[in-house]
Amino acid sequence: MSNVDAAPEVKLEAKGINPSFTVNDLQKSLAFYVDGLGFEIERQGERDGKVVFAMLKAGNARLGIGQDDFAKGRDRSKGVGIRSWIYTEQDLNALAERAKRGGIKLDYEPQKLPHGAFAFGFTDPDGFMFTVTNG
Repeated sequence: MSNVDAAPEVKLEAKGINPSFTVNDLQKSLAFYVDGLGFEIERQGERDGKVVFAMLKAGNARLGIGQDDFAKGRDRSKGVGIRSWIYTEQDLNALAERAKRGGIKLDYEPQKLPHGAFAFGFTDPDGFMFTVTNG
């Protein structure tokens, strides 16, 4: 809560959220998301002639991945305590099969979760966890 009493109440009305993750091996992550899951590369950023960032898209969703410069150390944990949810109306069994054909090991197969959603889960090469769901 803010201590500003005179300001009118303004609430955020977002149209989406696009996370960006720092990864250990950008090329490995690109293969994971593009080949394994079907994301497309929307744009890339370069430094000194080398790709160091990519904005990926899948439908209306965006995910940024950037090469870690390791300024904070090579052994720092990534993705701890974070689970991102991807919502889709697609066939989750077919998406899970595509992911497995692309070399992705699922954390759990498509199934009904305790709260009722049908979903499957996976963890990316840097430990970022995802749930893909249609509910």
